[in-house]
Amino acid sequence: MDDERATSGRTRRRAKPLDRTRLEELALAYVARFATSSGKLRAYLQRKLRERGYVEGEEADVEELVSRYAEKGYVDDEAYGRARASELTARGYGARRVEQSLRAAGIGEDLRHDLEPGEGVRRQAALVLARKRRFGPFGQPLGGAPDEVRKLKEKRLAAMVRAGHEFDHARRVLEARTIEELEEWVAETPDESL
Repeated sequence: MDDERATSGRTRRRAKPLDRTRLEELALAYVARFATSSGKLRAYLQRKLRERGYVEGEEADVEELVSRYAEKGYVDDEAYGRARASELTARGYGARRVEQSLRAAGIGEDLRHDLEPGEGVRRQAALVLARKRRFGPFGQPLGGAPDEVRKLKEKRLAAMVRAGHEFDHARRVLEARTIEELEEWVAETPDESL
């Protein structure tokens, strides 16, 4: 089917090229609707410019627009990064996944480093994932042939590492005998928050 035609058979009108006013309207609608970072806003506006183009004779200054919105407080990388990091660790993701998510959102390296979860948060996130996935003491005791048990342990360890947890944390969680043992391990670290 021709890309000019909609599925209903009618021809679809091409969107008009953007001008400065329309680009600002798109940016404002985006930040009003989504909690975002300056990197994500920049990527969104650049995508819209690629899709629709810009009116001839004018020049699109995405960087100036993003900077202005950041100065006005419409875009706050630190607040966005803090909220995103807290959300991911609360869902059981580890520090590496948090860092990857913040990098993908265009958060700068220094700020990503400042928002890195502390040891207590990392341990709590590992505990949350184990509880959610029924790993370690949260699941049924492993039984069966030794080879099958080993493969299942390796599979669970790999799942925790893919979720961004450190190998030592994942192994500690999976080898714990009781839930209380894990809770004590988490409580050993000083009280901290993101």
